[in-house]
Amino acid sequence: MPPVDIRPLTSLRIFAAFWVVLFHYWPKLDISFVPNFVAKGYLGVELFFVLSGFILSHVYLEASGKGYLNYRSFMIARFARVYPLHLATLIGVGALAIGAGMAGFQIDKAILSWESLPANLLMIHAWGFAPEAGWNHPSWSISAEWFAYLAFPLFAAVAWPLRHRPYVAIAGAIVLLTVTYFVFERLMGFTLTLATIQWGALRIVPPFALGCALYLAYQKGAFSTLMSSLLGVAVAGLVIVFASSYLMPDALIVVAGGLLILALAGLGRFPGGVMSSAPLVWLGEVSYAVYMVCVPWKLLYFNAMTKFLKLPGETLPLIWWIPGLLMVIPIAAVGHHLIEKPCRFAIRQWSD
Repeated sequence: MPPVDIRPLTSLRIFAAFWVVLFHYWPKLDISFVPNFVAKGYLGVELFFVLSGFILSHVYLEASGKGYLNYRSFMIARFARVYPLHLATLIGVGALAIGAGMAGFQIDKAILSWESLPANLLMIHAWGFAPEAGWNHPSWSISAEWFAYLAFPLFAAVAWPLRHRPYVAIAGAIVLLTVTYFVFERLMGFTLTLATIQWGALRIVPPFALGCALYLAYQKGAFSTLMSSLLGVAVAGLVIVFASSYLMPDALIVVAGGLLILALAGLGRFPGGVMSSAPLVWLGEVSYAVYMVCVPWKLLYFNAMTKFLKLPGETLPLIWWIPGLLMVIPIAAVGHHLIEKPCRFAIRQWSD
């Protein structure tokens, strides 16, 4: 019997995706003020990483722990989940860049980094194998996810023996996250949460491990009442907003994001509620496409509109900026329904 779908966690994905979208789109708005919460939008990726560890543990941890996980089927399922849209957006960015260059638009030469193309095609471009952050830059996190998928049996091997001591696992994951962030910043001079192409495979390890540990607490009944779940969601949400707005350490925000995921998972035990509503769940389902198309669409829309409106800079007034932001949803929906879902189904059918 397959694990029960946790609908509030699916809905959470669209909020994480739009936090990242705001981070990318705000510099194109014709105002000088950047809210701190928006400036911390890169941490939406960390939310996805924690969520990924939690959900993969929900679906596969027991099978891995008891030794009956079919690793081949597992990897094919993960490949089918991420690769078709990754390939489609990579081709799309290449076509856009070539077309824009022919039309006289200024395109960053690094976008068409042919030296980075093989690593992008193999989804290893966030492992230090890509010389430049070219093509569809947000796909670095898909490369990081691919690393975590490949290594999932190792994460499971650590988590499974701690299934009866989930809070020991959570404490260990928080220590790992805090120490890794501290050591990396001391050695490299910038925070790991800002790493992409060169250190993406390392960046996913602490939040993914935290997600695996949090699942153990969920399995043991954490947030088992409606009131505790609602309270957990409220507290975690406030901590995320407050800590982001006051530029507190990223580790605190990531841990609060983990608490939010655990509380929302608890909320999923109860039918109904806004986070289980069909519209939000659908938006959560298209969130991967939102994340993958946001930068290509940004390049196309803002370059075209500044040319069309004959604006001197690269920013737009609010009245033109908002449509560019909102159009991400229908474009992502097209990609989700015409590419992501059909290809996922076809690859799994072929595999069977």
